[in-house]
Amino acid sequence: MAHEPRLTTLLRELLAAHRVAALATVDADGAPGVSVVPFAVDPQQRCLVVHISALAPHTAQLQREPRAALLVAQSETAGEPVHALPRVSVQVLAQTAQGEALASARAAYLARFPEAEPMTALPDFRFVCLHPQAGRQIVGFGAARTLDADTLRAALGPAP
Repeated sequence: MAHEPRLTTLLRELLAAHRVAALATVDADGAPGVSVVPFAVDPQQRCLVVHISALAPHTAQLQREPRAALLVAQSETAGEPVHALPRVSVQVLAQTAQGEALASARAAYLARFPEAEPMTALPDFRFVCLHPQAGRQIVGFGAARTLDADTLRAALGPAP
């Protein structure tokens, strides 16, 4: 069995435990915006997957500027310090899924959100693969690291 670094295991666990993320995009004027989106991990493509509507502003923004960022964070617990909450921010390159990538993205998304299956028939929705480029992982107070694309892809792939 291959060894996985502890922080990579914690990253994998964070992504598995949380189903929504904050997606940051920019509009045509360069103004930033943030949306909350459900996401899935596609271990075959080693990417994150969102299922988004053409009616949502972030969809057009991703088509115009595919560079975006995603934040996944542990929820706060009442009475506990918030500065040490585990979280990861990931710089991504968005790409509308097509062909084999579409089948893989759809399967990964529906495995996590089977209740979304009827929405996949709506013509304005599409699956978008968010390919990791770089990131920053916070594990706790004073415990952080910068992530390169290879480390992120390893955490998105099958567990060793």
